[in-house]
Amino acid sequence: MERFKAIWITKTEGEKKQNPPEIREIGLDDLMDGDVTVRVEHSTVNYKDGLAITGKSPVLRRFPMIPGIDFTGEVVASDSVDFETGDKVILNGWGVGETHMGGYAGYARVKSEWLVPRPSDLTGFEAMTIGTAGYTAMLSVIALERHGITPERGPVLVTGAAGGVGSVAVAVLARLGYEVMASTGRPQEADYLHELGATTIVERAELQGAARPLAKERWAGAIDTVGSETLANVLSMTSYGGAVAACGLAGGMDLPASVGPFILRGVSLLGIDSVMAPRRLRIEAYDRLVRDLERERLTRISTTIGFDEIIGKAEEILAGQVRGRLVVDMG
Repeated sequence: MERFKAIWITKTEGEKKQNPPEIREIGLDDLMDGDVTVRVEHSTVNYKDGLAITGKSPVLRRFPMIPGIDFTGEVVASDSVDFETGDKVILNGWGVGETHMGGYAGYARVKSEWLVPRPSDLTGFEAMTIGTAGYTAMLSVIALERHGITPERGPVLVTGAAGGVGSVAVAVLARLGYEVMASTGRPQEADYLHELGATTIVERAELQGAARPLAKERWAGAIDTVGSETLANVLSMTSYGGAVAACGLAGGMDLPASVGPFILRGVSLLGIDSVMAPRRLRIEAYDRLVRDLERERLTRISTTIGFDEIIGKAEEILAGQVRGRLVVDMG
């Protein structure tokens, strides 16, 4: 039986904290049940992966576990009518890397309904530069569009703009003709955000602290990756009839806001879930990304690392020291 490397995380019975991650050689028999086996070509490091690897949040709910919520690769075995050997596929979410062994291994075995075909003109590197972050950004853009937030309505704000979701959101919105306002706590990333298409940089401090029930109207829509006080401030500054797509919680899960924006300005809060989204919506998002995300942007927003670098990058992404996307070349 072929052996391959995996990031393996265990937890000692009776202990509250998980054990530090280790790189271990395993075989296919060590993987969990599923009707499709994939040779993993590329993966990514997301904020949630950082939490899973470091144990700073109880992301992992089963042990032993292989983290990695994203991967793309080639089907090597299938009992599904939807996929056959040689097919290129993408996986995002579905609890993979949390309750089901994930993408930080040479192979992954998963349920076929969790997979989507990789578009023929998307390479593995490009698919994972997009990854869960980019796919989430596209779901957010689609939600704003369906709510009627067009470029003519006014600017759209993106919070956490230098991160993975934010970078893709800025690039896609700019390509679609929106005036993009990018919020970041890293002023040194201003040039990077302007290169992606942002017209205005909003300092993170402007969106911190207790939110007023209603503040000056500054944007027609927003994509928020932060939550907590930041989301409350974003809502208070959204124009009449506007909408905010909430897709992240890097700043916390609470929402210390008033009902003012909702009942006095008719603002809508749109919840974005990328983990359990149905396949039809996933396929739509990837089709739109192929069309609406300039390929040259993918190189600008990504850094490629090797498998052995994953664990070290977990702390960096939690500390906000990672720009854009981390793509793992599994080798």
